[in-house]
Amino acid sequence: MPQRCRKMERRGVGRMFWNQLLRLRRRAGPPQDNPGEAVKEPERTQEHTLPSFAGGQHFFEYLLVVSLKKKRSGDAYEPTITYQFPKRENLLRGQQEEEERLLNAIPLFCFPDGNEWAPLTEYPRETFSFVLTNVDGSRKIGYCRRLLPAGPGPRLPKVYCIISCIGCFSLFSKILDEVEKRHQISMAVIYPFMQGLREAAFPAPGKTVTLKSFIPDSGTEFISLTRPLDSHLEHVDFSSLLHCLSFEQIIQIFASAVLERKIIFLAEGLSTLSQCIHAAAALLYPFSWAHTYIPVVPESLLATVCCPTPFMVGVQMRFQQEVMDSPMEEVLLVNLCAGTFLLSVGDEKDILPPKLQDDILDSLDQGIKELKTLEEINEHVSGPFVHFFVKTVGHYASYIKRDANGQGHFQERSFYKALTSKTNRRFVKKFVKTQLFSLFIQEAEKSKNPPAGYFQKKILEYEDQKKEKKTREKAVVNRRD
Repeated sequence: MPQRCRKMERRGVGRMFWNQLLRLRRRAGPPQDNPGEAVKEPERTQEHTLPSFAGGQHFFEYLLVVSLKKKRSGDAYEPTITYQFPKRENLLRGQQEEEERLLNAIPLFCFPDGNEWAPLTEYPRETFSFVLTNVDGSRKIGYCRRLLPAGPGPRLPKVYCIISCIGCFSLFSKILDEVEKRHQISMAVIYPFMQGLREAAFPAPGKTVTLKSFIPDSGTEFISLTRPLDSHLEHVDFSSLLHCLSFEQIIQIFASAVLERKIIFLAEGLSTLSQCIHAAAALLYPFSWAHTYIPVVPESLLATVCCPTPFMVGVQMRFQQEVMDSPMEEVLLVNLCAGTFLLSVGDEKDILPPKLQDDILDSLDQGIKELKTLEEINEHVSGPFVHFFVKTVGHYASYIKRDANGQGHFQERSFYKALTSKTNRRFVKKFVKTQLFSLFIQEAEKSKNPPAGYFQKKILEYEDQKKEKKTREKAVVNRRD
């Protein structure tokens, strides 16, 4: 074990995650995940990279304010939870321990940069997120707004953090706007707003929930929170990834992720890191990245990059040299600031079938300048990658044979032999060995019918297009005869 990794094992919060970093599993075992590794395989009840809900769920579990407080010894500061809503009472002992682990980890991810903080008069506000995994495998997302609170003279930054199991970044960014606005008045004004939010049901895709909130000197306000109709992309913003990298580079990152390799993103800002890593994971839809996944790695967990198992992590640029000096094998190291690959395996351009790779690139190039809204950008970027999976593995349902009890059994060999293209077949033979595909097909084997989601919709559209093409070709042949 490298010396740096031993150091990490002894560090406070690093210790709670260390079992995950050392746990090497074979393909048949439970998936590796991000900090707070699940002790059993998580349920895969949907086809989204992050949790998505039909509606009716609670918006959030906690609103926290994390502030920098002086350590007992010396002048250094450490992040500490200074406000928590709601307070949890009457929890069983096991639940209390789990909540304490969660709450102890959160400050580290709100201030992951390891700065030697000092009071400031100016500080650019940042919105970012992190993901933690519970012992039962369920994921929690921390939506963070870091800013300098209002007031005279030098001040220390603080973070508003909303903990939720729901992936909907644009919606929670708007909620953070409301929290920030109320905090400028008084913490007491935040409570009724968050209480109303907690009592409201999370809306179904395309639906709106309206909250009534009273603000002193402003009166009663009505706040509308709307979910996108197409919910499979509500947890992602592709614009940052497009700003930092070329289409060709994005395709190479996708190819590396498809084969479950190690990918590290470097950037200055927390917002850029978290948005780009979420976007990279979203390219895998309808498959879910089930390995180590840390949008912004805290300084004390930098030894993650010497982990021998697959990971997708974001690291601030200030730690670039420490990352470069780490013992790593077959890593794609992406500099988002310069738009370059600092390290690569070397075969990233050759992983995908050439024809399908060209199709993705052509689709991304077409009409990109005419796009205006975030929804249009997200659909334009995601669409070609979804279509790639439709063409390569969209026929999976036809190769799940069911026994008398209804249990499905995937016919792997027949599945990839059904592909007529040799290059497509060569790629799929590798892809079916990944956890990405295994977790997806395990869920499909349990379900008697394909899930009625966006991916299935695109499969049906593609099949209809092929039938129409055959009909047209047959009609042309008949006219010639």
